[in-house]
Amino acid sequence: MRRMANFTLAGALVLAPLAQAQTDKPAAPAAGQPRLSGQTFEGRPFDPGSLRGKVLLVVFWSTACPVCRDKMGELRANYEGWHGQPFEMVLVNQDRRLQDVQAYEQILALTVPRAQRFPQLWTGQPAYADSFGAQTALPATCIINKNGTVEKTYRGHSARGLGARFADLGLSVVNGWP
Repeated sequence: MRRMANFTLAGALVLAPLAQAQTDKPAAPAAGQPRLSGQTFEGRPFDPGSLRGKVLLVVFWSTACPVCRDKMGELRANYEGWHGQPFEMVLVNQDRRLQDVQAYEQILALTVPRAQRFPQLWTGQPAYADSFGAQTALPATCIINKNGTVEKTYRGHSARGLGARFADLGLSVVNGWP
């Protein structure tokens, strides 16, 4: 019995640093809350948990998607219009090659005002992780409410009713979003 107690104590001493290391990691999202993490193109870590109390719009897109590129102007105008409200938007680029999205970003840096640029993640980045699953119809748009849970997901071309959904979540509708 004494031998077992010594073994248990020794095991606890060996495992204690591992347990401490695990507590240093960000907490896993609560049930019903999506996981989305990575590093933005600006090099900042992205953690939606830090946005609790804000509505988060997550837009999955690709530079190869004409509809996605076409909607960017509207997204930028709304992003600027919602500035100062409890709102954040993040784009998740699904290009296979980093060079494709980097070329697009270089054009944006020259042509789009800073106030209309928003955080962007790339799914090919080693640190990227999400719990949304494969997005086969682009653009795909997900609204996460102020409590951090998924409110609504739209897939494909149209996100009709998005402005009304935002109004229900306490945001003013800007720029006539449908």
